[in-house]
Amino acid sequence: MNIGIDPLHLWRLLDGRRGHLTQIEGLTRALAERRKLDLHDLSAPSRWTDLRYWLSGRFPPGEGLPAPDLILAAGHQTHLAALAARRARGGRIVVLMKPSLPLSSFDLCLIPRHDAPPARANVIATRGVLTTVRPSERHDPTIGLILLGGPSRHHNWNTATILEQIRQIVAAQPQVRFRIGDSPRTPPETRQSLSAMESVQLIPWEQTEPGDIQRMMAAAGQVWVSEDSVSMLYESLGSGAPTGLLQVERRKQTRVSRGVDQLVEEGIATPYSHWRTHRQLATPPALDEAGRCADEILKRWPTAD
Repeated sequence: MNIGIDPLHLWRLLDGRRGHLTQIEGLTRALAERRKLDLHDLSAPSRWTDLRYWLSGRFPPGEGLPAPDLILAAGHQTHLAALAARRARGGRIVVLMKPSLPLSSFDLCLIPRHDAPPARANVIATRGVLTTVRPSERHDPTIGLILLGGPSRHHNWNTATILEQIRQIVAAQPQVRFRIGDSPRTPPETRQSLSAMESVQLIPWEQTEPGDIQRMMAAAGQVWVSEDSVSMLYESLGSGAPTGLLQVERRKQTRVSRGVDQLVEEGIATPYSHWRTHRQLATPPALDEAGRCADEILKRWPTAD
């Protein structure tokens, strides 16, 4: 429910990258559930142009707009633009990643735990990046969703190993109707084998529209994600669906994979090896990081000024 009477004037600085837009959109939706918003999207200029704006104390892209209460920025290209906008028009800056500029430059930094953010008053450590997925209360235990990535610079990919895990999961739960979504990284031989499997429905990524997979997550009673697909993992956890991890061989340990290991250690996500023994997925509360951050923002700055 929206609170407050006066709208919160929100400037969103965008760099054109889909992943960064998703993070900003996730926080925006959570804020909109709690407060009326007056929303304005601005494209971040080049860094040299941003520097010129900052030095001049002017921010032409925002001229004619109401002064911002909050300036949201995701992506390094947007950070100097945010500083220039604040210097010219005021407001408070919220960055949605670990910035390359000093943390003290910004009013609030939302930084994934796997980036090892320092403990500071203007830093909130988040489990993964923020997503647009909101917690759902309509998970159907008779529907299962399996989401696959593919080989990457951090993971190898073994089709036989992936297929064996999927076969075991499907065979152990005949009462569940499984859908399988692939991705542009999924090898052709994996897709061909999946299309020949009985008792599952393959959903090629080319046939999906934006938001389709997220809606399936909201309806599914369980979601399995191949370990290489970290963004899908955090979206599944955000939906509140019990979430399992298909094992994919790692090329090396990374900060992101350490974040995945932490989710497993906390009992938030269930690895296939554990499910194979216990035949059960953990059912933790939905990982509503966008909502948690929105609450903290409105707690710090409850009124427009």
